[in-house]
Amino acid sequence: MRRMQHDEWDSVVDLIERVVGEDDLLPSVVSGVRTLVREIAVLPTSDIAGHTRALLAAATRAVAARRGPTEAELSFVEELGVTRAQQGVPIEAVLGAIHVAERAIWSRARELAASGGISAYLLFDARELYDDWSEAVRSRLIKAHRAAGADRYPGAGDRDLTILRRLLEGGSAATLAAAEAGLPVAGGLWVLVARPDGTGLAPSLRDRAPALIGHVDGLLVAVLTRAPSARVAEGGVTAGLAGPAEPEELGAVRRLALAALTAAESTRRTGVVHVADVAVLAAVADRADLVAVLLDRHQPAWTALGANAEPVALAVRAWLEAGREVTPAAERLFVHPNTVRNRVQRFADVTGIDPYDTFGAMNAWWLCRAWLT
Repeated sequence: MRRMQHDEWDSVVDLIERVVGEDDLLPSVVSGVRTLVREIAVLPTSDIAGHTRALLAAATRAVAARRGPTEAELSFVEELGVTRAQQGVPIEAVLGAIHVAERAIWSRARELAASGGISAYLLFDARELYDDWSEAVRSRLIKAHRAAGADRYPGAGDRDLTILRRLLEGGSAATLAAAEAGLPVAGGLWVLVARPDGTGLAPSLRDRAPALIGHVDGLLVAVLTRAPSARVAEGGVTAGLAGPAEPEELGAVRRLALAALTAAESTRRTGVVHVADVAVLAAVADRADLVAVLLDRHQPAWTALGANAEPVALAVRAWLEAGREVTPAAERLFVHPNTVRNRVQRFADVTGIDPYDTFGAMNAWWLCRAWLT
C-alpha cells in the first residue's frame, strides 16, 4: 500500500512538472497578469516572466518534496518584495499577480489530471501542500514589501496627491481639480510618466513649471502646464509624455503617456519621449492579439531556426534599430558585420518577410521583438 501511495504521488509530481514545463504556460500567465493587474502591466515582460518562472520552479520543488519553503526560497521572495516596493508596485498588485499565476497552473493541472487518470483526492493533497507553501511565501513577501516602505511614498495622503489622482481621472472631476490646484490650462496640460526610480526627475520637473507630481499605481506621474525638455530626464532615465490636452481628457492622455514610456523602453530610448514620436511602436505594444497571430504564423520559422532563432532575432532587431546599418548593429552585438548580414538573410529566407521593404521591416521588427520577449 505504501508503495502504491509513493507511485501515485510520483504521478502527481510528474503532472505538475509537466504543467509548469509547458511551452505556452509562462507566456499565457504573463499575458494574464499584464491584462488583469494594471499596476504590474507597466513592468517589462522579461521582469514579470523571470520572477514568475522562479516562483513556479520553487513551488514545484516544494510540492515534490512535500515540504514548506526553504530559507533560500524565502530569501528570493524577500528580494522580490523589495524589488516590487522599489518599483512602486503596491503589495496588493504583487499578490494579485501571484494569484493569477496560481489559477492558471491549477486550472491546467485539473484538466490534465482528469485525462491522465489521477484522482481528485491526490490533486487536492498536492494543492493543500502548495497552499501551505504559498502562505509562508505570502507572509514573507508582505513583510519584506512593507519593510521596504513601498506604501509610504513621500506626499502620500497629501492634498496634492489627492488632486493629482482626480486630474488623472479625466472628465468633470479633472476640470474641478485643475481649478482647485490653480493650474493655468489655457495652453493645455501635459502628462509625464516614468518609473518610480527615475533619480532626480521630480525635482527637475518642479523647477521648470507648475506641476503636480506623485506616485500613482506604481509609477511616477506628473501633470504639467508646459512640455518639459528632453534634458529633464538625465542619466539614462526614460519618461513618456503626452499632451497638450484639456483637463477632462487627461485620463486618455495618461494612457498615451504610459504607451510612450513602454514603446521608448522597448527600443532603449532615454530622455523624455512624446507619444507622437513613437506612435507606431505604441500601437504595436497595445495589440497583444496581433502579436499572437504573428507568432502563430511564423512558428514554423522559429522551429526551423532551432538554436539559432534567438541570435537571428537579435541580429535582425539590432540591424533595424540601427537604421539597417550593419556596422553599428555588429558593434552592439559584439559580432562580425558579415554575421549580421548572414543572419538577416537567414531570417528573410525562413520567414518570407523582406526586411528591406518598409512594411516588411515593421513586421520583421515586431516579430523579432515578440520572439525575444
